[in-house]
Amino acid sequence: MLDDLKLIHQRDAQDALGVVEKQWQQLTHLYQAKFQPQGDINNVIVAGMGGSALAANLVKSWPGLSVPFEFIRDYSLPNYVSTNTLFIASSYSGNTEETLAALGEAQEKSAQIIVIAAGGKLADIAKEKGYPFYQIPQGFQPRMAVFYNFTALVQLLESAGLVKGGAFDELKAAANWLGEQVKTYLPDVATKNNPAKKLAQELVGNSIVVYSSSQFSPVAYKWKINFNENSKTVAWCNALPEFNHNEFLGWTEQPVQKPYKIIDIRSSIDHPKIQKRFEVSEKLLSGKRPHPEIVVPEGKNLLQQLLWTIQLGDFTSLYLAILNGLNPTPVDLIVKLKAALND
Repeated sequence: MLDDLKLIHQRDAQDALGVVEKQWQQLTHLYQAKFQPQGDINNVIVAGMGGSALAANLVKSWPGLSVPFEFIRDYSLPNYVSTNTLFIASSYSGNTEETLAALGEAQEKSAQIIVIAAGGKLADIAKEKGYPFYQIPQGFQPRMAVFYNFTALVQLLESAGLVKGGAFDELKAAANWLGEQVKTYLPDVATKNNPAKKLAQELVGNSIVVYSSSQFSPVAYKWKINFNENSKTVAWCNALPEFNHNEFLGWTEQPVQKPYKIIDIRSSIDHPKIQKRFEVSEKLLSGKRPHPEIVVPEGKNLLQQLLWTIQLGDFTSLYLAILNGLNPTPVDLIVKLKAALND
């Protein structure tokens, strides 16, 4: 089925596969906004939901910040927010109600404010208040603009001196490398030679659980989002070592029938203890849970491995949508939910 290009184009009516193929180009996007800190920055908060929060999670793994960093998926901010807090309101639509509420609190607390959005109310507020505005190109689903958001965060944090110098140059170099890697996943590559198609075939008809190390947890979460929104499939994720302190035992008894597929993202650059935990956990759970599909990230450094694994998950979820007989792009029920909340 996945080698039938006519069928793929019929089901992927809005060409999500074409969008994902070009995602690497988002990592080279140069924003015109400039940020100059007003006094010391003691901590950074990013407020956002879904895909808009995911880029902040990714920044925590790479390049990492020199000050405490937190991302908020809620309406309210921590009590410690002050004039020495850099607050970043991140919403692709610019209309996410949780993010707008958090922005209101940040204003009350006189935080240093930056906006990342494609438009909407956040764009209007940024222009009215004179906040630095990193405007993401429009026309994408938020989950398919994560790399735009990630690039904006890297540029603004580097300009503020909160991440290592040269981070954006490193990101651009990784983007060019990634552009070559994704060619393996394209629709015209036969299933027998296409890792994303093969993995999608293994997953069809099941709920999916994705495990990773903590540093790869943004990737596992991106896979979860993709399976939920692209494939319309129930999926969860968790990270080691926390998994071994609770969820590990949950696999041993109930439910007896386990209609799940397991994906382990195991990196060669994970902490040696994490690598051992994956191996020991697999042995101890043998026969008690489905055998995991093991994904080994490719790349010579952490950044390349993070990006490579994200792209594999993007393509896999789209092919799974095709197998499910679905158009991966629309998220109609989320649209209805937002409309009902505004009634």
